[in-house]
Amino acid sequence: MYDAKNGLWIAHCAEGPLSINGKMANRHGLVAGATGTGKTVTLQVMAETFCQAGVPCFMADMKGDLSGISKPGRLSGFIEKRMPEFGVENPQFQACPVRFYDVFGQQGHPLRCTVSQMGPQLLSRILGLNDTQEGVLNIVFRIADEGGLLLIDIKDLRSMLNFVQAHASEYSSVYGNIASASVGAIQRSILTLENEGADQFFGEPSFDIQDLLACEGGKGVMSVLAADRLMMKPKLYSTFLLWLLSELYSTLPEVGDMDLPKLVFFFDEAHMLFDDTPKALADKIEQVVRLIRSKGVGVYFVTQSPTDIPESILGQLGNRVQHALRAFTPKDQKAVKVAAETFRANPAFDTAGAIMNLGTGEALVSFLDANGAPGMVQKAKILFPLSQIGAIDESERSRLIKSSRIFGKYDTPIDRESAFEVLLAQAQKEEEDAAAEAEAASAEVEAKAKKNGNGLFGKLAKAVFTAVTASVAASVGTAVSNKVTGKKTKKGSGTSKVVKSATSAATRTVTRELTRSILGNLIK
Repeated sequence: MYDAKNGLWIAHCAEGPLSINGKMANRHGLVAGATGTGKTVTLQVMAETFCQAGVPCFMADMKGDLSGISKPGRLSGFIEKRMPEFGVENPQFQACPVRFYDVFGQQGHPLRCTVSQMGPQLLSRILGLNDTQEGVLNIVFRIADEGGLLLIDIKDLRSMLNFVQAHASEYSSVYGNIASASVGAIQRSILTLENEGADQFFGEPSFDIQDLLACEGGKGVMSVLAADRLMMKPKLYSTFLLWLLSELYSTLPEVGDMDLPKLVFFFDEAHMLFDDTPKALADKIEQVVRLIRSKGVGVYFVTQSPTDIPESILGQLGNRVQHALRAFTPKDQKAVKVAAETFRANPAFDTAGAIMNLGTGEALVSFLDANGAPGMVQKAKILFPLSQIGAIDESERSRLIKSSRIFGKYDTPIDRESAFEVLLAQAQKEEEDAAAEAEAASAEVEAKAKKNGNGLFGKLAKAVFTAVTASVAASVGTAVSNKVTGKKTKKGSGTSKVVKSATSAATRTVTRELTRSILGNLIK
């Protein structure tokens, strides 16, 4: 809870309140502990404390538990027991202003960004492309920009890749080699991302970062991301979060250390950001975390063990809350040792031993002081939240979504004219021109057929006309379909294919009619 006396009050130890220094809140933090030790409640306490101080927060809700922050809490036996320990006589239970978001648009406002906003460099790291493939993707984006072709969603990117591949000989002299193998590898990587739901993430209307910085009634707005489905799709999860941090970094001005941060991020189940993550992507996450502090944004990772976080990032996390860890295996014992070594030792107790003997709601706490130095680790009890512990029901969630100030802003998708539509229209025009050319030739043949009546030449001309017309119709349909779907065809343009197909059909028909005529004369 937040008050004038204790500031960002998070925990209470034998020596008194333990509070996060507001100016150091953007130096990032870590909440760790085994399952069932109280990490989620600690996250909720920290988030609502920032909220009460007027600092907006963003948090990924993995199990739906954090939705309770939108309703006032109530007095319970557990809270009554803790009140004397904390010196709290009359807790003011209260809700936080909340906006629910969902990448899939089911449990909150949809969150989208365009392919262009993601950019080729960030997209390459997410797709795990090598240098050659990244170079091709940069070429595709460059050609799209020069041609005024908007890259909004997945189908736009696919269409652009097909277009560049089809015209590789024209662009290679200007931009360098565009190998079919590289384009194919990019398409396969896109398919993997799409299978996780990226087709719903890429699109319009794109999310306005400024909506994360909102305050209502003097309190910071809590942006709660429904992540119960998203956590099952780790590639999409890391894609979204990295884009969000990158967008914040590129948008927000440099502010240095403020009295309070502009925004605080809480990443629950943080190990998902780094499990099986390509090094290039992990490096990008580290870079963003390291630099975004100067933008007034604090990032707090919530995970089971400090070993889940790469050391290069772990070293950036100054504010720490460590709940109990269990040392049942050699790996667990190592994790306990690592966790203990990350704290400034307290001579009053053994840190490693204390970690293994903490009860639910208890933690080892160390926050940065006013000079940015880590405070001595303390055994403490985490404060109880003033909002509801546990999830709200679906009807309440739906009511809050509809009453949100941004309701309707992102809820209806927009599919305006972009690269896919422009390239499709271009392909259709090319095929229509080819069809018109073939039809003109057919009309000439038909006219000669009428002139020659029912003779052999007339029959042949009519047959040619029929064959050409049928072939043109079939070929146009196939060519346009291939343009839309991105299917590969044999060598030759769509126009030449129509003509060749028609010619071939006509030749077969002529041969057949000649044979029939000759045989008929022999029989006579």
